[in-house]
Amino acid sequence: MSPSSHRDWPVRFARLDTCVPRVAIPRPADARGCTPIPVNKAPLSAATALLTTLALIAGCSSSKSDDKPTNESSLSDENPAVVAGVPLPDGSVDKAVGDLDGLVADVMGKSGIPGMAVAVVHGGKTVYAKGFGVKDVKGDDKVDPDTVFQIASVSKSISATVVAHEVTAGNVKWDTPVAEIMPSFTLGDPWVGSHATIGDFFSHRSGLPGAAGDILEDLGFDRRYILDHLRLLPLNPFRVTYAYANFGLTTGAEAVATKAKKEWADLAEEAIYKPLGLKSTSSRFADFEKEPNRATLHMRIDNKWVHDLVRDADQQSPAGGVSSNVNDLAKWLTMVLGKGTFEGKQIFSEEAFQPAITPQVVSSRGKSPDARSGFYGYGYNVGTTPAGRVELSHSGGFVSGASTNILLIPSADVAIVALTNAAPTGVPEAVTQSFADIVQYGKVKEDWVALYEKAISPLLEPTGSLVGKPRPTDPAPAKPVADYVGTYANDYFGPATISEKDGNLVLGLGPAGKTFPLTHWDGDTFTFTLVTENAPPGTISKATFDGNRLNLEYYDSDKLGTFVR
Repeated sequence: MSPSSHRDWPVRFARLDTCVPRVAIPRPADARGCTPIPVNKAPLSAATALLTTLALIAGCSSSKSDDKPTNESSLSDENPAVVAGVPLPDGSVDKAVGDLDGLVADVMGKSGIPGMAVAVVHGGKTVYAKGFGVKDVKGDDKVDPDTVFQIASVSKSISATVVAHEVTAGNVKWDTPVAEIMPSFTLGDPWVGSHATIGDFFSHRSGLPGAAGDILEDLGFDRRYILDHLRLLPLNPFRVTYAYANFGLTTGAEAVATKAKKEWADLAEEAIYKPLGLKSTSSRFADFEKEPNRATLHMRIDNKWVHDLVRDADQQSPAGGVSSNVNDLAKWLTMVLGKGTFEGKQIFSEEAFQPAITPQVVSSRGKSPDARSGFYGYGYNVGTTPAGRVELSHSGGFVSGASTNILLIPSADVAIVALTNAAPTGVPEAVTQSFADIVQYGKVKEDWVALYEKAISPLLEPTGSLVGKPRPTDPAPAKPVADYVGTYANDYFGPATISEKDGNLVLGLGPAGKTFPLTHWDGDTFTFTLVTENAPPGTISKATFDGNRLNLEYYDSDKLGTFVR
């Protein structure tokens, strides 16, 4: 939905792919008749929750439809499983493309986001590619179809095609256990660790909790450290629970790259980017930074879009680290609709890719007889629309300022991609879902902007048990500063240091050397604020001392946030 995602937010947006702290995040809103699959009780990160919510809205509507199939008197001998219940209106794809300028203008006007790019493919070619708005609110440079965006968790769908390429080559299978390739890898349950497959990790059914490892990434830990420390996390039921995890999918991808004896970014380039001629697409953040025509990330602070954070997602590159433009992604979508073939060249076989776009796990259960459930394949949300058509999608979101979406309707041979340089508000999903409505019904049937905004807004609020609470008027005094100073050990997060600066306490965490000034609250309880990929502005965490123990609320979602001196 993750990502990054910190208990994903994302899907995520599943989707939102597709990335608020974990301490007090509400469950995703039940937007259209679906209820999320239960997972462990630790809250999702903002990014993961966002991506999950976006997927729920898009994929779990009521099965009722106002449209009636035509030619009701005729009988068909076609397999009903591959026939849509509602025929496409005449010229509906052309109409949807013709309406896109107005759709985008309306959504951008309502949201005020800085910039967006959109492309549509149909009939084996790109039929629409345009940019809107600006690349950076500080300037006037316009977005165009070649403007490169960070696409966040849409990276997962691209990574699935990389794996399909390797499956076609006979190097791996979707059901290859990761530990068979990386013998040192394990999880909290050794049996699960030895049996979890590439497909299990790509479908978020490995048992890892949502957003597993995301917070380690925020602290500056590298991919190797994060994957190694996933073994310390509590597990949900294996192959039963859907829990969106960026570093879960990254685990599966890393196994594929290891088998190929390549770095993931090199493998993606050789398997997909070069054969398709995707000259502006990369799985390396450094390549994105070199792009002269690139979009800047924007967060909304005090109702203004500002560039505040830089997002380097290299450590979870297979899950959220791709950068691209809509012209490149249009070629890639053409290949996906072409079942692995692009301009007469087979990139991967249909048989190798079909499992990725087939339901592998229930991501959200319909809670009434007339509500459809949502499903996830390998890097794709897989759903059925009210018109009876299979819909593939994925969202991406960075709290630091990106929101993206792809949507494919294979039976209509059409796909759309929307990329924005703004933190998730449901804008790209509103555009792609409105487009899909016109394709299938000839008109927009839902107020997608309002639906997404209502569902997402609560997930972007600052979190922490003390947010919004007044400071104690007569707090108990703290101990002398020297009593708290020291190094506190933690197997998962590494050491936390408490130091003194100008008479005040400072918390230090992670290899990136992040520091957080501590403010006294009451007795042995202090607070600190943080703004990261997974902690929206205004987030507050408690830091509570108890003798030689220090508990950090923000880092305690999986009960791993206690440090010992």
